[in-house]
Amino acid sequence: MTIEVRVPQLPESVADATLVAWRKQPGDAVARDENMVDLETDKVVLEVPAPAAGVIKELKVQNGETVTSGQLLAVIEEGAVATKPSPAVPATSPASGRGTEPSPAVPATSPASGRGTEPSPGVPATSPAGGRGTEPSPALPATSPAKAGEVEKLAPSVRRLVEEHKLDATGIPGSGRDGRITKGDVLSHLSSAEAAPAAAPAKTAAAPAPLPPVAAGSRGERRVPMTRLRARIAERLVQAQSTAAMLTTFNEVDLKAVNELRGRYKERFEKEHGARLGFMSFFVKAAVEALKRFPLVNASIDGNDIVYHEYYDIGVAVSTERGLIVPVLRNADALSFGEIEKSVVGYATRAREGSITLEELTGGTFTITNGGVFGSLLSTPILNMPQSAILGMHKIQERPVVVDGQVVVRPMMYLAMSYDHRIIDGKDAVQFLVAIKDALEDPARLLLQI
Repeated sequence: MTIEVRVPQLPESVADATLVAWRKQPGDAVARDENMVDLETDKVVLEVPAPAAGVIKELKVQNGETVTSGQLLAVIEEGAVATKPSPAVPATSPASGRGTEPSPAVPATSPASGRGTEPSPGVPATSPAGGRGTEPSPALPATSPAKAGEVEKLAPSVRRLVEEHKLDATGIPGSGRDGRITKGDVLSHLSSAEAAPAAAPAKTAAAPAPLPPVAAGSRGERRVPMTRLRARIAERLVQAQSTAAMLTTFNEVDLKAVNELRGRYKERFEKEHGARLGFMSFFVKAAVEALKRFPLVNASIDGNDIVYHEYYDIGVAVSTERGLIVPVLRNADALSFGEIEKSVVGYATRAREGSITLEELTGGTFTITNGGVFGSLLSTPILNMPQSAILGMHKIQERPVVVDGQVVVRPMMYLAMSYDHRIIDGKDAVQFLVAIKDALEDPARLLLQI
């Protein structure tokens, strides 16, 4: 059975990668999880492991080519037999003329007998062949050579370290999976070499400090597809960012007068209307009055035309478990404070229950979003296209402010208005936000419509 090897999912900020080097060629046998190829991005070098054991049948991309996520790199024939012989382990020769052979891959650790015998080829010798009592020159500690093909398995970081210090990778024991050499193995090998007594000490570059150990704990992850709502929200937000010339202006409002009015009438209001007197009704009413004075803020762009809306459909952003939705208060200018509060509560309840209708979420000429309920002190809201402006409410905090030359503590809220600079000038946006501020700081204006 043939198995495809593809480029893994690249990091979000990386569009493509360059194929640096193949570690295997067609006809080579490959083990499961063995590194097949190195991919280089502008940040890291990625290894692509074999998804199964088998033989490489075909390479689809050559060294130096640019690849993207999911692109086909190679094809593996699972369970096939290699057509090319694997590199042979160097044959050992008898240590003496008596026909006996030393165990393969075991280094010679004692001087030869002086009878003309030689150490087996490929086996590191630590003493001269014919010396009598002379001490061997110190060298890197002799270790068991890695199995054939170990060099090909080196990770890029390990390979660079081996080349930098001119080490023989076959003499470094591997502690990784399937005996693979890790960076820690190389560093340990270097440390052992420095610690050994040296007849002629040489100045060498200090080995890099070992990497700190990774804290134990769960490092799991799971992948789930976006819900249709989340995908739609993402699409709309990207559309707003890429289409509109968005700009945000800020101000702050003193809510002392609104708080006093709510405190005075909240019980009577709730008995009369069956809803709590909140802040949203004041902000909706203030926004409507400001929109009447600045019609461009209530307009939208359609192609090369500006569409002026002569009605006031105010969207109120509601957070649900599935994402943010925006129910619309139709003809908000004709609604009373009680009707606004009951509508907002009803929309929020049905939105969280999943029973809100598509018609109730469609349209709108202006949107209000309240990040203050989650503790947000300041933000720059994104437009709800094709609308041209959105008002952001934030957390109410008692702060010292100067009023009539005196420093007093007042309940203050930062206001943020993002707008489409293609049709709304900065002057109009600033004055619009000031109109909302003035109406909230003197709520009698909302009743008198001045």
